[in-house]
Amino acid sequence: MTPAELSRTVRHAVCRAVADDALPGPVPERIVVERSRPGGRGEYATGIALRLAGPAGRPAREVAEILRSRVDTTHGIARVEITGPGFLNFTLGQDSADGLVRTILRDPARYGHGDALAGTVVTLAPADEPRAGLWTRTVVRLLRTQGAEAAVVPGAEERLAVVPAPDPAALARLGPDAARWALLRPAAHDRPYTGPDLLVQRESNPLFRVRYAYARTRAQARAAARLGIGSEPAEPGRPATPGREPFGDGRPATPLLTALGDHPAVLEAAARLRAPDRLARHLELTAEAFLRFQETCRPLPLGDEKPSAAHRSRTALAEAAGAVLAGGLSLLGVDAPEHL
Repeated sequence: MTPAELSRTVRHAVCRAVADDALPGPVPERIVVERSRPGGRGEYATGIALRLAGPAGRPAREVAEILRSRVDTTHGIARVEITGPGFLNFTLGQDSADGLVRTILRDPARYGHGDALAGTVVTLAPADEPRAGLWTRTVVRLLRTQGAEAAVVPGAEERLAVVPAPDPAALARLGPDAARWALLRPAAHDRPYTGPDLLVQRESNPLFRVRYAYARTRAQARAAARLGIGSEPAEPGRPATPGREPFGDGRPATPLLTALGDHPAVLEAAARLRAPDRLARHLELTAEAFLRFQETCRPLPLGDEKPSAAHRSRTALAEAAGAVLAGGLSLLGVDAPEHL
């Protein structure tokens, strides 16, 4: 279950509470669900009960209890708890990880795309300065992933303000991919760095690391195909091998699964806030999580070892990671090469 799906589940609980006359309307158009903070319960949390308490004329914890009893726990939610003044905390079920991978692989190119901004019309003013122009075009693509009607229109009132590119000649030397990354990775108020080390193929170069991680996902897919291993995450309810998780002992895949699950929320935030830098940084995090997973959890059998369900699940997870990396780079206008 992704944060976006969890948000819809909570909103459905609010709708049911309003329909049952347990809470007054109207129902909020959007309910924010965030990763639980350190020391919190579960994996995700929302403060919607605090927001609804005032209009309802009830304590926030009472509102939270009304919603908790109406949250559907049959689709990936194992437990719902109430903490503090009225926060709802969610622990996802065992099938959630495999379900996330299946969701991504069902339509890899559109994972993270949604309708959060459906019906919204955004017109941005064109810009002659290189960074502002690139930022504007990228924001239009991000807005469209969330269902908005977005375009660049002369005379439009909304103009994106960014610190200009420092040296057009340096951008030309970098080439299109590195130049785009250099201009989109820093926040709008930060000065872009366009030094020559952006072209160096080493781990200290964030763009290289993101593209290298994608290339590794493709190499793993090719190796799995040669061994006859398909990308098949476990089916819901399939019992795990005793003492083992489908992606490896000790849940080494947790950071990667977290990054993949957060991808829809990152795209939505990048679109709403006109901030493609958020997507670039999320791709760095996803790449790092995949490379650590690959090092910690052996994805393919060795020697005479026979392929197992765990190998298929790990192959599927790698394919899902590759889909997120490729899709994110595409939105930034950066190529995702299969070989480096």
